Amino acid sequence: MVIGDFDVAGVFFAPVEADSRLVVDSYAVMGIFINIIGLIVFLALPLAAAFIGGLATGSSVDSWYAELSKPEWTPSGRIIGAVWSVLYPAMGIAAWLIWLRRERTSVRVSLMLWAIHLPFNALWSILFFGLQSPGLAFAELILLWILIAVTTAAFYTRSIIAGALMTPYLLWVAFAGFLNFRIWWMNL
Repeated sequence: MVIGDFDVAGVFFAPVEADSRLVVDSYAVMGIFINIIGLIVFLALPLAAAFIGGLATGSSVDSWYAELSKPEWTPSGRIIGAVWSVLYPAMGIAAWLIWLRRERTSVRVSLMLWAIHLPFNALWSILFFGLQSPGLAFAELILLWILIAVTTAAFYTRSIIAGALMTPYLLWVAFAGFLNFRIWWMNL
């Protein structure tokens, strides 16, 4: 008697006799390995954007930014850092979940949108902190928010979990946009 294929986390196991132990075939092992490598890549990409943005931020956060007029409700640097430390991995995991569906549905457009938005994420820090231009950064942030919204909507069509992982990012960037606008306005 043969037990059919088992699908565990997207990995297929070879049929086995009911009396024997479950034997994982080499394709299943390779599938697990590829999925783990994919997760590492999808976590690394947003962290690379964070690193690039961090280089621009570090140059003026304690000098120029500290001297700007800001609304009373501006979060501390510690809070901003904590939020981003959750958002960057979440957006990586969201993209990985979409990528895992690569054989079941067409995910190319969703992942292209995600990849396109990442440089814009880093660019905001370059414009705001590196070039010390809140007005230009705000204009770029509008485009970034649109890209995130479209990406999030595309992710929701493929995976509710992936879309849900992107939603806090979308909301945070909306908040950051409002804060960016107020800082720009207060320092004209």
